Amino acid sequence: MAVAVEHDKRREKILEKALAVFMDDGYEDATFQKIADRCGITRTILYLYFKNKREIFTYSIKQLLLSVEENIFSIRADKSLSSVDKISKVMFTIFKLLEQNRQLLSVVLDYLLHLSKESGIDPEVRVRRRTVKLRHVLSTIMIEGVKSGELKKLNIKTANDYLYSFVESAVFQLVVLKRNNVSELKETVTFAVKKLGS
Repeated sequence: MAVAVEHDKRREKILEKALAVFMDDGYEDATFQKIADRCGITRTILYLYFKNKREIFTYSIKQLLLSVEENIFSIRADKSLSSVDKISKVMFTIFKLLEQNRQLLSVVLDYLLHLSKESGIDPEVRVRRRTVKLRHVLSTIMIEGVKSGELKKLNIKTANDYLYSFVESAVFQLVVLKRNNVSELKETVTFAVKKLGS
């Protein structure tokens, strides 16, 4: 059992250091060798943990998203917040993560473009798969809000797409427009979420 725990700990350390390599060099220029060097191990040992660079990258992103998912699930479960407050808090939590990881967002964009060119994989499918939990939490909060009368009756899918478009806008502003924050967008989200209230 101790061997499995050590294996998992080492794997997490590799993922953390690999993420730094991806952020420093970008997805295409990051190599298995650079990751091994940053971790202070050989490529052979790295292969014991991961089969290729893409697997390391996707696991690194998953690890980052796990902490966000924990936060948004705890917001959803917080009985002291209204539905409007929960939606706002979820959105602001996501915005904060995006602001803190602007450089990583650029790498993710590079990765998605690389995947599209290399494999013909539709980036939207990948993004949707990674954001399904966020969308589910927002939908659940809205359903609960409508049932409790805190929110107007609304088409949950349309409202979910509407809220998610703010996340996409934040990514665009931070990565393409190179903004440091999305404070103006936060004001817009606050206004929009209040409009969902009854």
